[in-house]
Amino acid sequence: MDLAEIGGTPLVELDLGVAPTVYGKAEWFNLGSMPHGGGSVKARIAKAMLDAAEARGDLDGNPTVLEASSGNTGAAVARIGTERGYDVEIVAPDDAGRGKLDAVRDAGAEVRTVSSDRGYDAFVEKRDRLAAEFPDRYHKLDQYSDPANPAVHAATTAVEIHRQTDGEVTAFVGGMGSAGTVVGVGTALSDRGVSVHGYEPADSAHDIAGLKAMHVPEKFVPANYDPAVVDDNHVVDTPEAHEFARLLRERHADEIPIRDAGQWSEDAVRDHLRVDGEFLVGPSSGGCAALIDRLDRRGAFDADDVVVFPLADRGDRYPDRELWSDVL
Repeated sequence: MDLAEIGGTPLVELDLGVAPTVYGKAEWFNLGSMPHGGGSVKARIAKAMLDAAEARGDLDGNPTVLEASSGNTGAAVARIGTERGYDVEIVAPDDAGRGKLDAVRDAGAEVRTVSSDRGYDAFVEKRDRLAAEFPDRYHKLDQYSDPANPAVHAATTAVEIHRQTDGEVTAFVGGMGSAGTVVGVGTALSDRGVSVHGYEPADSAHDIAGLKAMHVPEKFVPANYDPAVVDDNHVVDTPEAHEFARLLRERHADEIPIRDAGQWSEDAVRDHLRVDGEFLVGPSSGGCAALIDRLDRRGAFDADDVVVFPLADRGDRYPDRELWSDVL
């Protein structure tokens, strides 16, 4: 594994049929040479959280690293943590995408599953119970409260977006789970005149993996969420997110313009953008595209705007989910 593959992800131009120029930041190029669709946006925070824990001395004595994740953070923590010699346990809902859980297991980490029927927060609660019951055994990571999460996006993701667009970016759109990406990028770019638009799933029984319906009563709100950084917060339902993920596939059957290849060659970007020739993205990317379309129809953007959103992961992490089960 080459940790230098974290960051420097490509920026590609996408056609949504809207007024502004739209770019997607292909975050599966983080640890892009790894199997199961490469990496994801969560590779950035996994490394940052482990770095911070090591710097504090929290991992002295080699405790087992414990984290709760619906898949992408878990895969990244498992890959990087085991590479550094730690035992890793990931608590996940039992309906997490098979590609994500396969990546955790392939890294040599243990997966503890919790029934998804118990709700989104159940696997987080299970992690917290384990950490409290066995404090000498585990070091608990917490993507929802660790300041290293938004900080790494402010220090890397936002800087890359600004540089790759030559400072032309005017808006950032992102889905919120731990809220680290939206808050981190927003913190760094809002003082440069960039508007920040976030969205949540419309309800807790959704299939937009990795995101959290924070507005649902009695659900915890991640400590990393800072509403002051987000200009507006929307809801997107699962069918809409899936519809726009499929629209991205249809509209990009041919060449996808590369605005900036990042640390990759343009040939490598073209090869790794697709799955068997298809442009397949995860459901959260579809949700971002849906929100951009909605905002455009409401007149929020004009032809001079430049909108960026994260392509958090690649569609082959979801071979068993409704979105791409008929393709993969």
